Amino acid sequence: MVETSLITAADLATVTAFAGLPDATLEWLLAHGASRTAAHGEVLFEPGSPAELMTAIIRGGIQFYAVKGAQREPIFRIEAGQVTGVLPYSRLRVINGQGTAVGDTLLYTLHRDHFPALEQASPELTQRLVAVMNDRSRDQVRNQERDDKLRALGKLSAGLAHELNNPAAAIARAAQALAQRAAAKPALFMELVGHCPSPEAMRALTGLAVPAASAAPLSALARANAEDELADWLDGQGVADGYGLASTFIEAGLAPEALATTAALLPPAARPAAFAWLEGQLTTMQLVRDVQEAGGRISKLVADVKTYSHMDRDGGFESLDVTAGLESTLNMLGFQLRQKNVSVVREYAPGLPPIRGRVSSLNQVWTNLLDNAIDALPAQGGELTLRTMREGDFVRVFLRDNGSGIPAEVLPHIFEPFFTTKQAGDGSGLGLDIAQQIIRQHDGRLEVNSEPGRTEFCAWLPVAGAQA
Repeated sequence: MVETSLITAADLATVTAFAGLPDATLEWLLAHGASRTAAHGEVLFEPGSPAELMTAIIRGGIQFYAVKGAQREPIFRIEAGQVTGVLPYSRLRVINGQGTAVGDTLLYTLHRDHFPALEQASPELTQRLVAVMNDRSRDQVRNQERDDKLRALGKLSAGLAHELNNPAAAIARAAQALAQRAAAKPALFMELVGHCPSPEAMRALTGLAVPAASAAPLSALARANAEDELADWLDGQGVADGYGLASTFIEAGLAPEALATTAALLPPAARPAAFAWLEGQLTTMQLVRDVQEAGGRISKLVADVKTYSHMDRDGGFESLDVTAGLESTLNMLGFQLRQKNVSVVREYAPGLPPIRGRVSSLNQVWTNLLDNAIDALPAQGGELTLRTMREGDFVRVFLRDNGSGIPAEVLPHIFEPFFTTKQAGDGSGLGLDIAQQIIRQHDGRLEVNSEPGRTEFCAWLPVAGAQA
């Protein structure tokens, strides 16, 4: 920091916010402020440092970066003639990014302690600076909304990739196994009919290929004993790979007693081919069921994405089912929930009336609240409770977690813009502010109460057709 003798009143007049001010005001600024020079690339602000100075760029510029670990990402640039930093009535207390000089830079700075005196000395300049702050806040909120949506999209995309990979891989494995089974069936069939089994034997054999009902599940020990017993029985029937076939038969509920009746109708030489064909048919049917289940899972995910992203609607206000929005958001965050072994408890009120709102906006609220809750939960034993109820002309939506809670001194500030308890560069402090704004746009309100082990957000949303 050096004397303001480096800066003249004419220099200050080049700053847009200072242009046209009376000479007395410019002289007041020179008397109470300071100047700073910086070489290209010199760091001017660090994340986490106190936000104390209003800064006007006389020459050069400032490039701001978001810092995450060893990485930094450009956010925006302030050019000569612009004002940045703390402005009158600003709530900014901590600098979130890193600022470096662009070119040979000359700055004018005024400490926030002088703001009350500035308001007395020049109400006009104070109004101008407040207008600059409001424009900056609106731009930052819009940018943050966009960034939040992009970050949410990134998380959801990663989660969906994992969600889709499992059923897709299951379908690929089943298709490969089906191809192998289909290739083996003609030879088995030819061997079977070559022994001229009777029509009664063929009817009994094919009847076993379609079990009447699913077999009751067995414990691991009981299943192992049953497979050993059946494998021994198949070996006695001349089946070469009795143990390999036994698992499929037990899965289908076919014990030696069920197979013995059919075996008695078959020529001994036909039994190995007959039971190999039967095992192949049972396995084929199970593989078909696996493909159907995996395909259904993919269809369900696609439907959830469609509901969550609001792809088939125009984005206006409409009658909405709150529960459907909560469920689609939970499904989108399913991978994150499983990563932390989170238990989800649903307490949805039956017969809940629809609310009037925008699907995409409300889903952003649920995403922000659920994402914050997941971050706050412990690695094991985390629990999320979603509850809905009607109260008068409102639907109330509760999201509760059993995380560490919000400290009492922090709780009154969490809806304030730019307030964050995260590390510098990890959060902008706008997520909950944006959520509150969205709920207010729906003529509702967002509340929170917290204590150690229990944090609960409650969104009040007017019933469709009710007067808020």
